[in-house]
Amino acid sequence: MIDMGVSIAGIKLRNPVMPASGTFGSGYEMSQVMDIHKLGAVVTKGVSMVPWKGNPTPRIAETTSGMLNSIGLQNSGVEEFIKYDIKSLQEYREKGGVVIVNVAGHTIQEYVEVVERLCEEKIDMIELNISCPNVAEGGVAFGTNPTVAENVVREVKKVCTRPLIVKLTPNVTDIVTIAKAVEVGGADAISLINTLIGAKIDIEKRAFVIAKNYGGLSGPAIKPVAVKMVHQVAQNTKLPIIGLGGIMTAEDAIEFIMAGATAVAVGTATFANVGALENIIDGMNTWCDNHNIVNLSEIKGVV
Repeated sequence: MIDMGVSIAGIKLRNPVMPASGTFGSGYEMSQVMDIHKLGAVVTKGVSMVPWKGNPTPRIAETTSGMLNSIGLQNSGVEEFIKYDIKSLQEYREKGGVVIVNVAGHTIQEYVEVVERLCEEKIDMIELNISCPNVAEGGVAFGTNPTVAENVVREVKKVCTRPLIVKLTPNVTDIVTIAKAVEVGGADAISLINTLIGAKIDIEKRAFVIAKNYGGLSGPAIKPVAVKMVHQVAQNTKLPIIGLGGIMTAEDAIEFIMAGATAVAVGTATFANVGALENIIDGMNTWCDNHNIVNLSEIKGVV
């Protein structure tokens, strides 16, 4: 028998596979097209203290081996999320599923307030998206400055009663410096990478395809960057890592585990194939069986 179970900051998951935030709604919507109870965890869309309108359209564009998005973390705010979305996830949670809520903010106080409110509800973990624009610093993302990243994590930890995952942006000179900063700030785990910033131009219209010009690049095109950064962070911190960025197959997921990740998150793959998550779980089981692996700890961080 293959033991696919993993543990992140004391929270046990039945397997290491989960959706990436922003690609899976709040989870329960997807139960209409797949068995979400097969997942190790459900990661919700980003939730802010007050509703965010999101960016103007067009805000999604297909690219070679990936896609650009500039959704702008559109959501209806934490109170609506609690009223409708968390309630709908309780059956999943009661049957052994893990609920991870991704949170967003434009200021440290916004992060603190939304996390404090969410920790009053039945959820398992918080994922802090520090790729958000810091309005106090002229719109520069929280996660691009180690001092600012450490400060926001430290302040959130003061009110967070659940394990805190910090999601890192790859749009930095040195990912290890940022990872060490959030570790010092009190992060319980790290997820990486978020999207790379890119652009696409319509040469007939002589204009950017995305309304705000630039968007976040995801999909297979960024996987080599993600694997490299996961490996770097795994070599330089003691925190468990959720690896993501271009995972399309079971083999991709295993590559991240070998680089040092404890678990993996899948996003763009589900836009092309709604069954991608289930296929990856089944494929990892098959690969482990074929290679006489009985526990994923046997291959974690082997390179």
